[in-house]
This record gives sequence, C-alpha cells and structure tokens, in this order.
Amino acid sequence: MTQKREKLWIILAGLGIGILASLLVFWGNPTNMGFCIACFLRDTSGALGLHRAGAVQYIRPEIIGLVLGSFLMALVKKEYQAKGGSSPITRFVLAFFAMVGCLMFLGCPFRMILRIAGGDLNALLGLAGFACGILVGVFFLNRGYSLKRTYKLPVLEGSLYPGIQVAFLILLVAAPGFIFFTEAGAGPGAKHAAIAVSLLAGLIVGALAQRTRLCMVGGIRDMLLFRESKLLLGFLAILVSALLTNLVLDASTEAVFFKLSFEGQAIAHTDWLWNFLGMLLAGFACVLLGGCPLRQLVLSGEGNTDSVVTVLGLMIGAAFSHNFGLASSGEGPTGNGKIAVVIGIVVVTVIAIVNTFHREVPKEDKTLEERS
Repeated sequence: MTQKREKLWIILAGLGIGILASLLVFWGNPTNMGFCIACFLRDTSGALGLHRAGAVQYIRPEIIGLVLGSFLMALVKKEYQAKGGSSPITRFVLAFFAMVGCLMFLGCPFRMILRIAGGDLNALLGLAGFACGILVGVFFLNRGYSLKRTYKLPVLEGSLYPGIQVAFLILLVAAPGFIFFTEAGAGPGAKHAAIAVSLLAGLIVGALAQRTRLCMVGGIRDMLLFRESKLLLGFLAILVSALLTNLVLDASTEAVFFKLSFEGQAIAHTDWLWNFLGMLLAGFACVLLGGCPLRQLVLSGEGNTDSVVTVLGLMIGAAFSHNFGLASSGEGPTGNGKIAVVIGIVVVTVIAIVNTFHREVPKEDKTLEERS
C-alpha cells in the first residue's frame, strides 16, 4: 500500500470511528464515552467481581468486539501470529500504572479525544500531560530502551484471549447471578447501548484499528521521532467527525452532546494539575509498552500475548484503583490517587532507566516489539 493510500485509509477509518463513538452515546452509552478503553475495562473488571464499586459494573460488549474484530481481520489479512515473552511482568506493572493515570484523569487517550469533541476543556490539560509523557518516553527510546525480543508461540496460546472474549459475551447475555451489573440509574455502568449494537460497533472499530494500526501513542511518538503524521491524522479525524456528529445531535435532539466548558462536564473533574499528571503517567507508561490501550487490545486479538498481559495489567490496575480509593470522581481526585500517581511516575521512570542504561542487550536478543 502506498503512503498516500495508507493515509487515506487511516483518515477514513478515523472519521467512521468518531461518528460511531458519538452515536453510541446517542444509543445509550455515558456522555463523551462512546468508547473508553480504560473505563470499559474497569466496568468489565467490576462485573467480574474484581472490584465492588457498584456504579461501574458491566461487561462492555465494545471490548469484546474490539478483540474479535481485530482477530478476524488479522486472519483475513494473514497477519495473525501467536507471539510473546517480552518482559511480561514489567509490562504488567507498566499497564497497572497506566490505568492508575487514566483513572486519575477519568479516561483513556481515546476518551480524551472524545471529551474534547464534546467540549470538555479539562481534556486539553490531559492532552498536554499525555504529550509530555510521550516526550519523556521518546527520550528513552532514542537512547535504546528495550523490553527485549518476543518469541513465536503455539497458535493456541495466542487464540485463548479471543476465546475468553466469547466466554464473556456468553456471560453478558446469560447474566448469571455471579456476574455483577450496575443497577439502573446508579452510575455509568447502567448506561449502555443495546448489546448487539455495542458488539457490532466494537467489531467495526477493532477491524478498522487492526487494518490501519491506529494508536494515539504511536501517532505522537512517530511525529516526534520520524516526523511521520499518518497515525496522528487518524485521531484528528476521530476528533473532527465526533465533534461534528455531537453538534448535529445537540441541535437535533433534546439531550446535550456538546458543552464548551470546564465546569459541569459528565464523569470529569476540573483539577488541572492532576488531569495533567494523570495523563503524563499514562502517556509515559504507554510509550514504554509500545502502544495505547486501544492498540494493546487490537494486538491481543492478533495473537500477541504480551499485549494480553498488558490488558490484564490494565484490568487489575482498574480493580485496585477502585478497591483502594485511587480513582477520581466528578468531585475530583482522591488523596490516595495523588500518592499513587506520584509513585507510578517514579516506578515507570525506574523501569525506563533500567531497561535503557543499566544492562547490555546482545545483538541476537534485540527487541521485535511492534513499532506501529
């Protein structure tokens, strides 16, 4: 595929994903949360009983669709390959703290863009922090940061996680008593589009993200490292199409889809410092992981077990954040959350230093990480 065609594909995919994200809010998802990988993994963790915050418990079909859409597209494009073994515990820890940062801000990079498209000016501070975190990560990438190579694995190993998503779908539809669901009107977990609609949207986004390798972290990283804008153009397209869709829905319905302000935003707080620092931590950790939460889900569908470990780290980070009062709310960040973000920045910095300067990496063991 030529560079020109590749950019066109990415832009078209971004436009379609932005429209879908806004329509999912129209169809029932929480405001400015048509897609939020961090929030949806948190909700799924709650539904499985990993945390007991009753307001955020629901197996999100969008996550299931993202993984299965990527899996199916990878099979069609003959890009499916089971592989893994690149510093799994380090990846788990990085993902854990990436989630702590996201829940301080109240959203992943994807939701950050959707919040801006909905007029939430607090998200601009998150974007600034996110870019700074990526800039710090790029400093270490330029000096040889590496989590070592990956290894080819049996096909079954890479197929287990998509299979688990099918099991989650069965549990969602069957709704057995041991799965937790937020009661109607009790919080964001009770706001969701119909299962079939959410699943189909996830399948579409997963397939498009696999086809185009969309990644917010990758977009900013590639611009800083190589002056390559194609991945960043995809998220700019998401912003534009989501903004225009919100404006149309705002004008044609009684609900509020666009509100330009700092105050009164849904599932958001106005503490500028901790919005900034939360996303700085998320951006820094995600650069070291090789991709944003969306990209990690897509890679997990392609058979990358390192990304599966990353997703598990995100889920445990979400559970830990709600079990120990680290997650922010509309009233602002918690004291425990602030301490956790500071600890996270220190831990992620130590991981970056150790994997950049404190050991020799043999030539035959150079990393095969995704550079998407």
